[in-house]
Amino acid sequence: MAVAARKSAGRKAGEGNAPRLLADEAIAKDAQALSEQLKAMRERLYPPASMKSLRAFSSGEAAKLIGVSDGYLRQLSLAGEGPQPDTGAGGRRFYSLADINALRVHLAEQATAKGNAVKAKGYLPHRNAEDGEHLQVISVTNFKGGSGKTTSAVHLAQYLALSGHRVLAIDLDPQASLSALFGYQPELDLTGNDTLYGAIRYDGDKRPLSEVIRNTYFPGLDLVPGNIELQEFEHVTPQALTRRQGGEDVGPLFFARIQAALQTVEADYDVVVIDCPPQLGYLTLAALCASTSVIVTVHPQMLDVASMNQFLFMTSDLLSVVREAGGTLNFDFLRYLVTRFEPNDGPQAQIVGFMRSLFGDRVLTAPMLKSTAVSDAGLTKQTLYEVGRENFTRATYDRAVEAMNAVNGEVAELIRTAWNR
Repeated sequence: MAVAARKSAGRKAGEGNAPRLLADEAIAKDAQALSEQLKAMRERLYPPASMKSLRAFSSGEAAKLIGVSDGYLRQLSLAGEGPQPDTGAGGRRFYSLADINALRVHLAEQATAKGNAVKAKGYLPHRNAEDGEHLQVISVTNFKGGSGKTTSAVHLAQYLALSGHRVLAIDLDPQASLSALFGYQPELDLTGNDTLYGAIRYDGDKRPLSEVIRNTYFPGLDLVPGNIELQEFEHVTPQALTRRQGGEDVGPLFFARIQAALQTVEADYDVVVIDCPPQLGYLTLAALCASTSVIVTVHPQMLDVASMNQFLFMTSDLLSVVREAGGTLNFDFLRYLVTRFEPNDGPQAQIVGFMRSLFGDRVLTAPMLKSTAVSDAGLTKQTLYEVGRENFTRATYDRAVEAMNAVNGEVAELIRTAWNR
């Protein structure tokens, strides 16, 4: 009787409970609400076209990017050579990145006319395939989220573009964080076949990579955006392997498909930067097989280092299988990049020292510092290279940019070494 009473009480208590959520409907509703707010935010941040644009650079910034003095840039302007800058308050001169690139071409042509090929290449650092300077494909990877992978990839791509290189950035992460930083909202701006998946799929809907590539507001920097459809490659690849075993021609094996796609556009670029997904699946393996170089991002915490250890073991095992199947795996360099580093944090400093003792010069000398400037810029979907110095305290901004330039400058030097410059 006591049991019956408890059951009766339980039923009465349950009668007043709110209905349980249907998981798919609740998540879809939240996704739609968030998408609408992100769209409104983009329209507010980037009027009138709701698309990002790149700020102009002061004459001092432009001179530093080109590698000349501000006085020399003024002389060129007064002589009417090259594009003329816009003039702001107080006669300050401003150049767009397109102007800066045009000045690079002008100065390189002058240097070439004088027989100074080295100086010309300093102004315009495009690779020369005839000299054996191969397309540099750099994968930025780690299968642990929060390691600073996307932040590292986007700043490297923009740094190289600001330095005069022709760059292609590829967002291989279905979460599309890299695409978001370039102003894309995947569910609004992309339809089917708009990602790298469109160029590496196994069926008749496959597209040339050149049709997938999009220009960005960064002259010299193009983008292959990402969205959730990239995950399809993980699902259809096992099916394609089964069909191949049955004698059907499905084209190159999964690990050679990104490499094959890049070969169709390699003449247009000097460097490709791939932001890999935070998992070790078919997409990541295909990216690694297409790569000439790899950067592994590491947050200096013991759990992250332990996770990286498992990542390295798994990557080694899987790549050995790929090599046996005919994949080519020859890297110009493999480097570990310490990210979100706090110099005054004793345990972090110990872990960095531990990594340097193990890996030596395979750990990049410069770490990416943890900085409020990076996170604050991210609030408006911008990077350090996009925001102006006036938006921060000078010390905070200068410290963050100096650290970021040190990291990317080190990578740029490794690229030059790979090109035997």
